[in-house]
Amino acid sequence: MITVALYARVSSEKQAQENTILSQIDALKTRIITDGLRLLDEHQFIDNGYSGSNLVRPGLEKLRDHVAANIIDKVYIHSPDRLSRKYAYQMILIEEFEKYGTEVVFLNFEKSNDNPESQLLLQMQGMIAEYERSKIMERHRRGRIHAAKRGSINVLTTAPYGYRYIDKHTAQGEALFEVIDDEAAIIKKIFDMIG
Repeated sequence: MITVALYARVSSEKQAQENTILSQIDALKTRIITDGLRLLDEHQFIDNGYSGSNLVRPGLEKLRDHVAANIIDKVYIHSPDRLSRKYAYQMILIEEFEKYGTEVVFLNFEKSNDNPESQLLLQMQGMIAEYERSKIMERHRRGRIHAAKRGSINVLTTAPYGYRYIDKHTAQGEALFEVIDDEAAIIKKIFDMIG
């Protein structure tokens, strides 16, 4: 019997809250059933709200452990950019999985080690995903700068060093950052930040 797994990932907190990962999982389960295979619940590895530019993700770590223990024969992933947004990381992970005899199946990409065109397409998709992530980060940075110049505050970020965040209910309708004058409060904030 072939033991299969699925891996799904979304990067933003907003995507995680809106459950956009469910469409990935449904598509993966449908393909597994279409291929005549059975998926156990414990072989669903999901990273909800984790960036694909980082290799350290809880779901991915568990999947890698299962692969290294020769538990998984085949892993289904929606697309290469769900595995990683960095081409180099995609190659590291795919090679690692194949080293342990685990086949990688992408829903939107037919992977073939014998076909140079297939390898080229995988490389191009990886580089485009990396480029796309860089553009998203640039737009995000530009938007935050524009909002800051207008005086808007992004409540999803923490207060900068030396400031405390005051929510709109406490500040009577408008969120703001307040300067921390108390030296002990600043030191406490530093220790809270470094854990």
